[in-house]
Amino acid sequence: MILTAYTMSRFTFAARKPMMKITMVLGMFPSFMGMIAVYLLMTQFNLINHLWGLILIYAAGAPMGYLTQKGFFDTIPKAIDEAARIDGATNFQVFTRINLPLSKPIIVYTALPSFTWPWSDFILPKLLLKEKDLYTVAVGLMSLDETEFARFAAGSVFIAVPIVILYFFLVKNMVNGMAQGAVKG
Repeated sequence: MILTAYTMSRFTFAARKPMMKITMVLGMFPSFMGMIAVYLLMTQFNLINHLWGLILIYAAGAPMGYLTQKGFFDTIPKAIDEAARIDGATNFQVFTRINLPLSKPIIVYTALPSFTWPWSDFILPKLLLKEKDLYTVAVGLMSLDETEFARFAAGSVFIAVPIVILYFFLVKNMVNGMAQGAVKG
């Protein structure tokens, strides 16, 4: 996803604008609008009641966030790239040594929702997973009786704790990443 965003921001090619427009139009529709199509496709590929089907759907939706990252790359001055090229850096070196360290904040910003959405999603797992032993935590919590409040509360904490830990682990990169790639070394 980060390479796509970098390419769309820094390079011009014939299909660039149409690809961005198509992605933007597809991103305007809520994901649940395609649930019938997703269900039919998963049925055709025999991926109902398989965790791999769920993983495939989440992985296919991940690159849609590249537009946010592209906007971030657009804010990084191209003069930094040009200075590196004058010093003899290749396009790949400019990306890995300058732009990638500078982009830590946007990587963290997109990594958190990319983890949080599948971790706490209810609708898609409920649609694709029919057996109770395959349920995700969110689906399992919703299938509890209303008298099992203690289990529901424990499950809610189980959902929240990894997200909070990930946030505290990654938040330092949001601040530190802004100045790392701009120093000539």
